[in-house]
Amino acid sequence: MKHVSDMPRILVVAHSVDGRFVSFVSEQARSLAQAGCIVDTYGVVGKGAWGYLGNLRALKRKIREFKPDIVHAHYGLTGLLCTLQRKVPVVTTYHGSDIHSGGWVLKLSKLCIRRSAFNIFVSKWLYEKVINLPPNSTILPCGVDMETFIQIPRSEALRLLNGSGIVMDEGRHYVVFAGAFANDVKNPALAKEAVALLAQKYAVELVELKGYTREQVNWLLNAADCLLMTSHREGSPMVVKEAMAAGCPVVSVDVGDVSLRLGGIKGCHIAEKNPSAIAAAVESTIKSGARTDGRERIMIEGCDTGSIAKELLRVYKIVLESR
Repeated sequence: MKHVSDMPRILVVAHSVDGRFVSFVSEQARSLAQAGCIVDTYGVVGKGAWGYLGNLRALKRKIREFKPDIVHAHYGLTGLLCTLQRKVPVVTTYHGSDIHSGGWVLKLSKLCIRRSAFNIFVSKWLYEKVINLPPNSTILPCGVDMETFIQIPRSEALRLLNGSGIVMDEGRHYVVFAGAFANDVKNPALAKEAVALLAQKYAVELVELKGYTREQVNWLLNAADCLLMTSHREGSPMVVKEAMAAGCPVVSVDVGDVSLRLGGIKGCHIAEKNPSAIAAAVESTIKSGARTDGRERIMIEGCDTGSIAKELLRVYKIVLESR
């Protein structure tokens, strides 16, 4: 076995679309490499339990070739796939849909919890939702890329957006919706109702967060009056922490760990889950026009990618020392 003081070889495994991971998985893998780990990736393709199972042979081949010390899987179904090989310990991170979806997804995630060498939950809410968790479990959110999500003047953000073909008017107000309108879990209907109330008084537009690069998302957050989250369910939503890093006010219903993240930040609001309350909270951000000190909170609480990478190294050390 590798000496535990050496930097480990980590194989990051997650579902991929068109050969790409979701951004927070890619950013975490990059932060681990920057921390000194030797990192490689495997992208799971397919859907459902049988679709995932079809990756097992190729995954085992990747493990034989790369020879990782630890396989770090993201989401319960991916973790369960990874535990079907028993040569390399598996650390699994649960992000939300694998726990709060219920049904067979939750049952398979619970099986993954029993089989994984270590389990990471991105929020306390997810951690507490699973009954009789084993001791090899902890709470650790994904970190924010503080180099991508930065504060810039609104005029500069608008200039960059317009220069990239995203037309936005300096005289209008913009509310960034925390997801795609087609994703019912994000509850776009409630957001649209709230903004429709505001549209009676202001030139305001609800912007769907879909199809943008990471840099463009940062520009949008700097150009917007606020980020709006109305989701039915969340774990530890990355876009809220990214908005904090960009100094963008956040209006959200009480979901996931959002109230914990936003507590005490002037200009951010936890609103009741109805259009009028949400509209009133958004209107206060429009009237204020102020940015927040959310970026400072991210750094103080260690929610940047560098700090989270250090915590992951501690988890890896525990796993390797226990073998």
